[in-house]
Amino acid sequence: MEGNPTHVLRNLEEIEVLAEDILCDKQQIVELDKKRNKNREAIRALKNASFTMATGKKEKAWMCFGNVFVKLPHSSAENVLLEDQDQLEKEINLLQDNLKNKVRKLQEIEGKEETVRWFDLKALSREEANAIKQMQGKS
Repeated sequence: MEGNPTHVLRNLEEIEVLAEDILCDKQQIVELDKKRNKNREAIRALKNASFTMATGKKEKAWMCFGNVFVKLPHSSAENVLLEDQDQLEKEINLLQDNLKNKVRKLQEIEGKEETVRWFDLKALSREEANAIKQMQGKS
């Protein structure tokens, strides 16, 4: 039945839709990563500004929310940025996990099942890495 034109067409259509979805997810990860880096820069700038304040009075930082600029205390601005950073981390991790599943499915459809086995590897968490280091140090 693989020679059936409707089956081949349906298979190619499924591959094309899945590949387009994968490319969109990759682009979204890149955009979120750029935003995460900008947030990191802003957090660092706020910390540096709070250390270099020569006057004893509390200064405020300008923040942009959509089309509105708001003047907030440094601690509040930093808290907003840290919350946004956490949200970005969650979104990026979710997209990466979904991307792995989509790529695995695409490889299965394309018949590349030999590469699928190793695709599910996950990095060690910080706690796991520290536990391994401690175990190696005691040996």
